[in-house]
Amino acid sequence: MNELLTIAMPKGRIFEEALELLREAGYNLPPEFDDSRKLIIDVPDEQFRFFLAKPMDVATYVEHGVADVGIAGKDVLLEEERDVYELLDLNISRCYLAVAGLPDTKMNDVAPRVATKYPNVAEAYFREQGEQVEIIKLNGSIELAPIIGLSDRIVDIVSTGRTMKENGLVEYERIVDVTSRLIVNPASYRMKAGLIDELVTRLHEVVSEGGN
Repeated sequence: MNELLTIAMPKGRIFEEALELLREAGYNLPPEFDDSRKLIIDVPDEQFRFFLAKPMDVATYVEHGVADVGIAGKDVLLEEERDVYELLDLNISRCYLAVAGLPDTKMNDVAPRVATKYPNVAEAYFREQGEQVEIIKLNGSIELAPIIGLSDRIVDIVSTGRTMKENGLVEYERIVDVTSRLIVNPASYRMKAGLIDELVTRLHEVVSEGGN
């Protein structure tokens, strides 16, 4: 039996763009792959087994060796700080992390509060700015926090900026640019070097062509 390379893929926008990259790299992925509701999909002709997961969970699967490699946003890698190797910037799903809030407002001098689903990134950023803030962890609808008075600022992903504008928020500071990365489990990198190196080489050629 051929050895399989297990790949953790995030659902949603990154999945669609990563799928296109893999096809451009010459991998034969069946058309039904795009619309499948399965969480595990085998592509034996290419020696692949895909796991479909929430974006925030991909690095966890890879760190624990359940998946050999994965595709994860740089935002997730910065927040989770998992024990994985980052092999390649795929240059897809481009966005950035930013500080935002209601227009013409200042941070509370006594007890400034920041709402985010990226508490580690937010805390590190404000610490670098010499500001001590209270971090409030939220899992969704981050834009709501300053509107209802839960926080002075938010730290969130910005793609087009449309959601913030529609909710009356403005961007105050840009923290870091974000793209999706190919990551690997350290043990898998040793055990399945041939399959992984081929994947990296083929994807690198496509990414390089796209950047020219």
